[in-house]
Amino acid sequence: MTALRQIKFPVDGMTCASCVGRVERALAAVPGVATAQVNLATETALVEAAPATEAAALWAAVERAGYAVPRDAADLAIDGMTCASCVGRVERALLSVPGVLAASVNLATSHAHVERTPGTAALAELLAAVHRGGYEARA
Repeated sequence: MTALRQIKFPVDGMTCASCVGRVERALAAVPGVATAQVNLATETALVEAAPATEAAALWAAVERAGYAVPRDAADLAIDGMTCASCVGRVERALLSVPGVLAASVNLATSHAHVERTPGTAALAELLAAVHRGGYEARA
């Protein structure tokens, strides 16, 4: 059996228990999701899902249900990439950082655009993740 991973993120716009139920049902419908718990008081969702479950699919489900996942962005210059395989390694490294919602790397421009939950995935963590992946990054 494959171990599940936990993904915790904020959800904006909920006002009642009915909202919580709507968000939980939307998240539970995403392929790979085992459990979804939403807390109205803390405005957070905690999802247990298969490792292959894309976080972006979770946020899209929340947004289709009529709620928002707050996010901010960071842009990084990446050094050392030479091919599409490099792009994939850098994206996976960035996505492994808790709080990263999405990562898009462009080989032609040697830049990465990272969307993250506000207050998480500090710049130093992003740079370190890219370094662990075998590349160098700077803001």
